[in-house]
Amino acid sequence: MLSPPFPDDVPTHPLLVIDYQLLQEGDAAEIERLWEAARKLGFWYLKNHGVEEEASRMFEMGEETMRLPLEEKMKYEQGDDGRSFGYKAAGSSAVDASGQHDTMEFINVSKDDALAYPNIVHRAYPSTVNERMESTISPFVTKSVHVNDTILEIFNDKLGLPKGTLTRLHSKTEYSGSEARTTKNPPGYAPDRMAIGAHTDFGSLSFLHNRLGGLQVLPPGYTEWQYVKPIPGHAICNVGDALSLFSGGILRSNLHRVLPPPGPQSHLDRWSLVFFTRPGNSIVLRALVEDSPLIAEAVRNTPGKNFEPGETAKEWFARRVKYQRLNNRVGPESWKTSRGTENE
Repeated sequence: MLSPPFPDDVPTHPLLVIDYQLLQEGDAAEIERLWEAARKLGFWYLKNHGVEEEASRMFEMGEETMRLPLEEKMKYEQGDDGRSFGYKAAGSSAVDASGQHDTMEFINVSKDDALAYPNIVHRAYPSTVNERMESTISPFVTKSVHVNDTILEIFNDKLGLPKGTLTRLHSKTEYSGSEARTTKNPPGYAPDRMAIGAHTDFGSLSFLHNRLGGLQVLPPGYTEWQYVKPIPGHAICNVGDALSLFSGGILRSNLHRVLPPPGPQSHLDRWSLVFFTRPGNSIVLRALVEDSPLIAEAVRNTPGKNFEPGETAKEWFARRVKYQRLNNRVGPESWKTSRGTENE
């Protein structure tokens, strides 16, 4: 069934459309356009990425999982200790400093678990996940890793880093917080009710597949949030905090949030799918000033920024997940503790 079109009477922010096929071919002009998008806003559309079929099957897996009884899903809940993998029930996390709860549920599957299946690396998952692990989840994860690794290699060269630096920081041989997430946000909420509060992403690169609107960005210099219009066949990609820190702020990790779909789409369940690439657990998050004169100069030119938070990728990620959970909330300071680069 076709969904109603995205309305044309809401403010949207144009994103550059990047052709992944041209990136793979080493097209210099397309690489420059990607570099521009990553520095100015940190968001872009990606077409010809070759993951549409796998994404469709992931949405099917998500629907099968969300149809399970809540009691069954809660056996695999992510918990309150800062672990992300597993099921997250709607209303278990805050969306802002006031402690208003979120409205979405999702299932996170670790990259490590998907690629090691049937061996368990981090945790067990619902039956609907296990039944799809080899046919659906592992192929989606494998292709998504390849897409994001290709982009990381381009950024590595543009940042003047020694060849393979960013690949090493995201090594396939080290466990990490990288994961695939399928999210459901039900209808029935006010148009301005946040499903996910304003945030920057935890990791390095996000590879997002949306069927409906709802994603908003706050571009630099803007005071009003702008919708990102979903385009069929196009993923939405963005830079996260880890990559922004590694680059000394050259690559932008931009604020974004999720609201209910606007206009005639508002009565539908909103589904989204994303693969998050995150650094290896032991990697210390800091600007790579010793490896790149370009990054060293960027850090010198922004003396008010902290590019050495003093945490490993695992510690950074766990802290942010943990203090969004309402069960860990003490007050507004809990929200602040859960923040990343947007808190500076």
